[in-house]
Amino acid sequence: MDCSSASEADCVCECGEADQWPNERKPIRFTPTDSIGRAGLVRREPLDSTPMKVAHVRERNAPAGSPWRLAAALDAGAERWLDLEEARQGLVVEDPRRPHNSLLFRRRLTTLDDLLARGLRVETLGEIVEGYARADPEDEAILHAADLRFGPPILNPHSLRDFYAFEGHVKTMWERRGGTVPEVWYRLPIFYFSNVSEIRGPGDPVWAPRGSDELDYELEVAALVDTPALNLEPDRADEAIGGYTILNDWSARDLQRDETTVRLGPAKGKDFASSIGPWLVTPDELADARAGEAYALQMTAHVNGLETSHGAWSSIRFSFGEMLARASADARLRPGDLIGSGTVGGGCLLEVRDELLKRYLEPGDTVTLAVERLGTLTTPIVDRPASRPALVTQ
Repeated sequence: MDCSSASEADCVCECGEADQWPNERKPIRFTPTDSIGRAGLVRREPLDSTPMKVAHVRERNAPAGSPWRLAAALDAGAERWLDLEEARQGLVVEDPRRPHNSLLFRRRLTTLDDLLARGLRVETLGEIVEGYARADPEDEAILHAADLRFGPPILNPHSLRDFYAFEGHVKTMWERRGGTVPEVWYRLPIFYFSNVSEIRGPGDPVWAPRGSDELDYELEVAALVDTPALNLEPDRADEAIGGYTILNDWSARDLQRDETTVRLGPAKGKDFASSIGPWLVTPDELADARAGEAYALQMTAHVNGLETSHGAWSSIRFSFGEMLARASADARLRPGDLIGSGTVGGGCLLEVRDELLKRYLEPGDTVTLAVERLGTLTTPIVDRPASRPALVTQ
């Protein structure tokens, strides 16, 4: 093709990207004349796919080391779950043409990580959920939440960019230092890279890192990117989101306090654990709670049953679209990347402990974060293990 007579969109799709992205989907890349359709993807309109909650599950009585299974909730209360691989196999038996007609049915479904690596988006799982809508309640593919343990909704995220998007939290932090919020914060969504090697799921224990006595929780929402994306525009960037989950961005306040005096980020004050879960909720599941660029959903934290934090997702200053636009500027986002919202106002002990708990977290505490529609994420706080493997081989 002669690019001298082509639009910028034509050049991006036909001249440049075939070489740049040879073995995977082309990234969403917006230009004035481009569209997601041009990039080979279908633009998501509200309620055009099956609203879903998706999770990694194991049966509670399964042998140690059993693999996670990918499941989708069958009811609003998430009491009944569909084993998606069992259901996939059943649907292929029912209609052997499915593997020919849909990439989703050609290989085993193992984890969400694997699904994304195959070039499929979260919403494609709706084909299986819809196909099993009239299944017998006693079908072997149907599981009951009481019999299950839930894992992180993405097992090995490629990255976690955690933003600083709630003004209430930012303002309190600056006031504690005797300052005011910098003007640049109101112009730019600011983020740092957090930990992805120590991902925890629901019920997984967390402990204070070496040298810290000030362990704190942070109440946040995270978005999962499920398609390659580059140079997104804020008004459409949230089309790259496969779903939302709760994020607890654990913080060691004493380490963080020392590290940030050199103005290079929190480093080990954050780099020891990140908890996510209990499941991934697709954007269509939240459509009726949309409030401007966010969602009218309440967020709470409890320590040992005492409510210590209460905020609203709708109070966020920057939308996830704006955050994704900032994150994808000149940097490719990959399926499996996480985008954190930052702490909701009042969403950590650093802000509220003097009035409520009077201390930081200690072994024996239980922290429970909850976000309407996204579920509940509970974490026991334990003593730091006496020894841990120096070399991890798997």
